[in-house]
Amino acid sequence: MIRKYEKNDHERVMKIWLLSNLEAHGFIRQDYWRGCLDSVSDAISEAEVYTALSGSEIVGFIGLNEGHIEGIFVDGEHRSKGVGKSLIDFAKELYPKLSLCVYEKNERAVDFYRREGFWPVRKKPDISTGETEILMRWEVKRIQYNL
Repeated sequence: MIRKYEKNDHERVMKIWLLSNLEAHGFIRQDYWRGCLDSVSDAISEAEVYTALSGSEIVGFIGLNEGHIEGIFVDGEHRSKGVGKSLIDFAKELYPKLSLCVYEKNERAVDFYRREGFWPVRKKPDISTGETEILMRWEVKRIQYNL
């Protein structure tokens, strides 16, 4: 089940955010992610966030900003079990066009987004980490009928 973020979700969401970043981005210093905790905590409280639940446990979440996916994060024990795909599918229902940035070195995520129909638009440096990010986009396919 996916539902809108609630204030009492905050601690669990922040734990998933930090652990996911540390695990997926071994090419970025761990102190970078820990240094971002306060600003991300503030941003999540004000953002469009949806949580994925397994029973009553939050197992992942997605942050959106008017069709831009700020991030998808899934608890380590629940990865590769359809949680990320469910969150992407949920976002596709909300917006006819989506965009996101993903680190080029995060090959697992890049492959996931490609499987979900996203295509690379351009590469750009992330000033704060020095790593290359790929801007990717997706849009709903419209079928045109000539009647």
